[in-house]
Amino acid sequence: MSEYYSEVEPMLTTAEVARMLNVHINTVRRWSNQGSLASYRLGSRGDRRFRKSDIDEFFARARPNGNGDNGDQTEEETQEE
Repeated sequence: MSEYYSEVEPMLTTAEVARMLNVHINTVRRWSNQGSLASYRLGSRGDRRFRKSDIDEFFARARPNGNGDNGDQTEEETQEE
């Protein structure tokens, strides 16, 4: 039984995710509502919880090449084509 618990990933609260991504808590809620950020609803109040791996995937999608460049071309690059 201890094997099962060692495989369970800790869940993060909405506030913890907001701090990690440096955004407002309502932004995290909006992304969750839109389906952009995977979340899990718990309890009768429907509190959101997030897996760290889902946050990492979301962040990787937001920064496709990992260096902060979103892949947009500059005006000069567009004119060259």
